Amino acid sequence: MTRMPTYFISHGGGPWPWMPDWRAMFKNLEASFVQMVKDLPERPKAILMISGHWEDASFAVMTSANPPMVYDYHGFPPETFQIQYTAPGAPDIARRAAGLIAAAGLPVRLDDRQGFDHGCFVPAFVMYPDASVPVFQISLQKGYDPARHLALGRALAPLRDEGVLIVGSGLSYHNLRLFGPGAKEPSDAFDAWLAGVMAKPPAQRSADLIAWETAPFARVCHAEEDHFAPIWAAVGAAEGEPARRVYHDTGLFGGVTASSYRMG
Repeated sequence: MTRMPTYFISHGGGPWPWMPDWRAMFKNLEASFVQMVKDLPERPKAILMISGHWEDASFAVMTSANPPMVYDYHGFPPETFQIQYTAPGAPDIARRAAGLIAAAGLPVRLDDRQGFDHGCFVPAFVMYPDASVPVFQISLQKGYDPARHLALGRALAPLRDEGVLIVGSGLSYHNLRLFGPGAKEPSDAFDAWLAGVMAKPPAQRSADLIAWETAPFARVCHAEEDHFAPIWAAVGAAEGEPARRVYHDTGLFGGVTASSYRMG
């Protein structure tokens, strides 16, 4: 089995693939998800999504064979609350993941009720619209401790050699109260900082990501770091490997700059 890369992706806004105007705005993001599939060494046995939209007191692992849908957005057209993404879960791999997390001394529990949130089903739909690849999720842990989430990634790293694609799904800028022109300066500055960090040698990269609050406009871009936290797990799972930017956009929602990265 070939080793899979890991990704930190900006997943875009709400259920954008199902809204023509928003889909047009996110055309570069859509192209990046399509390219992700083309760039994989082989078809994944499963996709593990670590989404900014699910957190738990421990690291919760989705074990449902047929996960339901979670419409965790508001104010969108009625039809977007009828979306179905029917990818099967991966309960056996999920239990394997839970065992790796426990072996690393991290708190973990199994969850057979959690469904796909939009940080998961949106990119998965663009990548595999036929829902043919099994998908499961692991939550963030409340408190968003960077070192703890890097350790989660390290614990999950063996799955890469077992055909599992690990994707941290968030947004490199996530301030729902600051869109438009006011978002340009903070998102540009934070994005430039992130690009510099991701280009550093792995040990320094991890250290800088742990100290992310020292970045310019860090708490403007991420008042809560739920959408930044997935990067720690994605980097931890490929900690010794180089990163490259695979998506970069400017002017989203009138001013937002956003990026995605591949490791390995």
